[in-house]
Amino acid sequence: MARRKSKAKQQEEFIQALLVLVIFASILGTYGLTKSFQATIIVTVLAIAIFIAVLTMISIQRNERLKRSGIADIDKMEGVQFEKYLGFLFQGQGYKVQVTKASGDYGADLILQKDGKKIAVQAKRYSKNVGIKAVQEAQASIAHYGATEAWVVTNSDYTEAASELAKSNRVRLINREALVEMILAMNPGKAPAPKAVIAAMPVDEKTCPRCGNKLVLRTGSKGQFYGCSSFPKCRYMKKSSVG
Repeated sequence: MARRKSKAKQQEEFIQALLVLVIFASILGTYGLTKSFQATIIVTVLAIAIFIAVLTMISIQRNERLKRSGIADIDKMEGVQFEKYLGFLFQGQGYKVQVTKASGDYGADLILQKDGKKIAVQAKRYSKNVGIKAVQEAQASIAHYGATEAWVVTNSDYTEAASELAKSNRVRLINREALVEMILAMNPGKAPAPKAVIAAMPVDEKTCPRCGNKLVLRTGSKGQFYGCSSFPKCRYMKKSSVG
């Protein structure tokens, strides 16, 4: 299913459409008032130059914003590193953070407490959209941990089905755009940079980066590979360098 457009992307497209409308209005207005092709050409060139300049400025601001957030480094994280980073991020916001055990987490990777609220958080460091399974597991974690609500946090986005399901449950979805906003809203120094978390938590080749369980050497139709010992709950696998 196609990825839903973020609010920032929608705003950017709105500005582009508005600029195009202004350009056409300027061209038609100039010709209507002057009946001069020369004047119309000059206005057209100026309008296009302004359009390109505005788009360039928007692109520079967006790239600078993403660079400051460190989202590119977050995209390189393994699952356990992402969970650790989110723990630091929420601690910086004043939450008391508890990391659940990697095996048998019952739908929550982190438990947050603040102002009398208890929030079960499921972290999804994905390269694709997060589906309904994550929402179902997060919702189920509310009862198990006695939480008041549940969140799913991802560096990616959510399928339409996941978004619809979350609306009818006590599940808040924090997508890539919201995560970037959260990071940028933090005071500098409140949480370590993503690069620092990656450097401090090198992932052992024999440890599953998604759930933290042991990787075991297996043989498949395409040769040997490392698979998670908690299969089929976790289906992580990595090509073996053996043989």
